[in-house]
Amino acid sequence: MYIRFVSFVDQLNKYRQSKISNRNFLVFAAVFVGVLAGLAASLLKGITHYIQHSLQSDWHWQYKYYLYLLFPAIGILLSVIYVKRFIRKGKFEMGLTPLLYTISKKSSRVEVHNAYSQIITAAITVGFGGSTGLEAPIATSGAAIGSNVGRFLGLSYREITLLLACGAAAGIAGAFNSPIAGIVFAIEILLPEFSIPAFIPLLLSAATASVVARLFFKEQLFFLVTEGWEMNALLYYVVLAVVVGLYAYYFTKVNKLIKGSFYKIKNPYYKIAVGGLILGLLVFLFPSLYGEGYITINSLLKGDHTAIISNSIFYQFSDLPFAVIVFAVVTVMFKSVATLVTLAAGGNGGTFAPSLIIGGMIGFIIAYTVNILGIAELNVANFIIAGMAAALGAVMHAPLTGIFLIAEITGGYVLMVPLMITTAIAYFISRGVSKYSIYTKPLVDAGHLSHHEDKDTTVLNMMSLRSLIEKDLLILKNTDLLSDRIKDILSSKRNVIPVVNNEQIFQGVVYIETILAHVSEKSTDHIQISDITEMPGEVASLTNDVKEVLKKMEQENLWVMPIVDYSGVYIGLVSKTNIFNKYRAMLSQ
Repeated sequence: MYIRFVSFVDQLNKYRQSKISNRNFLVFAAVFVGVLAGLAASLLKGITHYIQHSLQSDWHWQYKYYLYLLFPAIGILLSVIYVKRFIRKGKFEMGLTPLLYTISKKSSRVEVHNAYSQIITAAITVGFGGSTGLEAPIATSGAAIGSNVGRFLGLSYREITLLLACGAAAGIAGAFNSPIAGIVFAIEILLPEFSIPAFIPLLLSAATASVVARLFFKEQLFFLVTEGWEMNALLYYVVLAVVVGLYAYYFTKVNKLIKGSFYKIKNPYYKIAVGGLILGLLVFLFPSLYGEGYITINSLLKGDHTAIISNSIFYQFSDLPFAVIVFAVVTVMFKSVATLVTLAAGGNGGTFAPSLIIGGMIGFIIAYTVNILGIAELNVANFIIAGMAAALGAVMHAPLTGIFLIAEITGGYVLMVPLMITTAIAYFISRGVSKYSIYTKPLVDAGHLSHHEDKDTTVLNMMSLRSLIEKDLLILKNTDLLSDRIKDILSSKRNVIPVVNNEQIFQGVVYIETILAHVSEKSTDHIQISDITEMPGEVASLTNDVKEVLKKMEQENLWVMPIVDYSGVYIGLVSKTNIFNKYRAMLSQ
């Protein structure tokens, strides 16, 4: 049955290619991906909101404080159970880093289950109070839709990558009702290189997803009431940008610390217990850390400046302005902790929404503090909006995404100048302190990050070293006599022959020139292979990628290189010929 289906798909693709080119067909495929991604975004938001409403609607507020101790841990536990129970064949990964790795190293092939598993686990995690966002999961879900549609249609790597980006853009567009931000996100974060023809499929996919999602959710995410910005506030926007840029550095350090701490805990259920306890305590003390946190930002934008503290156990201090400020500062510092603990403990989500919340609250703190001290009269809502854009640009290293996303979801185009100033400065500071974002840093450390300006690296990173190894070649034992193996050696097509011992441990190589010299000079009856074995200057292992192996071969002026495993057992040879042939084949795709 499966073979018949594959044959039918292959015939269908051949017929389609005979009638319409892939370039033109991508337009229709992008619209189809946009419809599916828009439905996925609506489904994710719908499930999450339903869970949140069900957990909160039937309880009196004073009891919720204690329930907050349990809800986040339950959500993380259910998410982990789902992954262990239903995702057995594939690997479940969270965040944008695996997506970037997939584009760089896995030919943009996102596993099918991500189209729905990201939705289920993220809805459970955030719905039960996990302090993360829905945007990274929906971007991954949309990317999985685009990737698998492209593979189903028999498209090339470049075309599959474009549909992957279309799906991610459509997911962001559907989640935020922001098609421009979705397009900019895909170009700025995902696409290894951008060309004008790619813009049309991205535009159609994002626009289609926005239309589909709007059929289910018509309400605007944030409401901004402003008459514009004042010149005398410009200095304070610069201060806001500096603070946000420094906070992005703090976020990076906390991310490394928490990930490292939870990595040491091997039992997944211990992680859930520890993470759930920490997260539950934080949400109990600071209820605005519950879920995405958009409700708090909306309250602040409407002028309810005590919303941060009034719904907590410290509500009796809500009439004290400085108590509100202190509480907001502590909440900002712990928001990143809550987010990263949620993810490290096994919950699903992203840092997209938390970045917005953090930036918005920093903007509120600065403007509200200046107003309370009587230094100036600032528009608090404007600073909240500017802080959101700056934080997103600084944390993600995606300034354009931050600017256009906030302008779209708030209708704050009148604030474009402050958005540009704050986001650019915050990004400049963050980039100056840390060259790579939290998404790309793990790839850099592992040597898997490809750059659009380095096409050689992009193609080499996509190659699998294991697939290039030649194993069916002549192998000599170090105890063999040269006279016994001379016929095999002379009939070999290689001028470099590997040598192993009885345990298959690599001992070195024998060069055909050395053998011929001994054959012409004297008898070979008493010469052992070990007598003429030489150890090459470099030996590669399976832990090396193709680019590293090629670099070693260039340094030692080698045409072939032996490959061994972690214990020194010989595996095979890799030649430049195989690498270059594979390179040309992949480049043509």
